Amino acid sequence: MTELQSALLLRRQLAELNKNPVEGFSAGLIDDNDLSRWEVLIIGPPDTLYEGGVFKAHLTFPKAYPLRPPKMKFITEIWHPKVDKNGDVCISVLHEPGEDKYGYEKPEERWLPIHTVETLMIGVISMLADPNGDSPANVDAALPKHIQEYLPEKKRRKQSRWKRKKQNVKPCQHPK
Repeated sequence: MTELQSALLLRRQLAELNKNPVEGFSAGLIDDNDLSRWEVLIIGPPDTLYEGGVFKAHLTFPKAYPLRPPKMKFITEIWHPKVDKNGDVCISVLHEPGEDKYGYEKPEERWLPIHTVETLMIGVISMLADPNGDSPANVDAALPKHIQEYLPEKKRRKQSRWKRKKQNVKPCQHPK
């Protein structure tokens, strides 16, 4: 896919999101002259620790999009197992397509060219709604299962009070 084709695809996806907004997020360009850098605003999913919050993030698309995944970084500070302390999001769908050299992810869980900004953002909203402490990008934010099960009753507690011991946790492998 050429750079021009990638730009046309991104322009089409942006137009579709503006024409038919998806509940839970909005998206736009950071700079009207650069289709490769988007800003998204994510509304914290209801009945979660993030309910009522609005979280700003940036998507950066490679020239080879959609053959290669974008990178996502939260600009708003957020405490989550799949978001490292710099705001970089580490979820399977953002990892390069193909086999995982560590054997942790299946190829179909990783980036596929059929993904769109919409499907990616729905995945991120799902990530917020159901934090998974397996393979965390932020080990300190990884919540033990017994605490995750307890959260619906105590969801308003300060997230920073929950810590996970670093032992027996495989850290997320960020693509370089």
